[in-house]
Amino acid sequence: MELNKNFSEKALEDFRLIDLAIEGDQQAYAQLLNRYRKSVYHTILKMVRNVDDAEDLTIEAFAKAFKNLSKFKKDYTFSTWLFRIASNNAIDFIRKKKLDTMSIDVSITNKDGDSMNIDIRDESLNPQESAIKSQRIEVIRMFVGQLTPKYQRLVKLRYFDELSYDEIAKELDAPLGTVKAQLHRARELLYDLVKDSKNVF
Repeated sequence: MELNKNFSEKALEDFRLIDLAIEGDQQAYAQLLNRYRKSVYHTILKMVRNVDDAEDLTIEAFAKAFKNLSKFKKDYTFSTWLFRIASNNAIDFIRKKKLDTMSIDVSITNKDGDSMNIDIRDESLNPQESAIKSQRIEVIRMFVGQLTPKYQRLVKLRYFDELSYDEIAKELDAPLGTVKAQLHRARELLYDLVKDSKNVF
């Protein structure tokens, strides 16, 4: 396939790394991750405004991109494609959080005759939310089996059971700071799995 001659040297190097990664080169995955991890993280952080969520979503973005690497078309740069995946994933996450409380069209008139709308929390997932949750779990599960039991449990509570950091601290009877530090370490290990196992994706 003849590439657009307007691509930068960096974009052409990305294409080379993608070809190597698809062939099973573990180091190529690691290089792509290292090239874009910080910029993807900062882009997502601007969207979600929460450090922990941004770290979680960065893992998911790379996992989705690497899982679908063979579908990447060299009509545009890898960075454009990657940032689109990352942004869409973050938007899905934001939408899901906003859907936790759904405004139901119910109004109550109080004794003074004033009409008030009420919000009813909808605990059930709609089809879109279910799809997002299933995809999220599938993506993270690709990594988890190779972690130590301690980190597997932390990741399970955070991603599969979707507990908050406070809830995890109570569940494990551990200080909140310890839980955050260990989850941060678990994420680092998940990143390392990129270069340790070509079969992850």
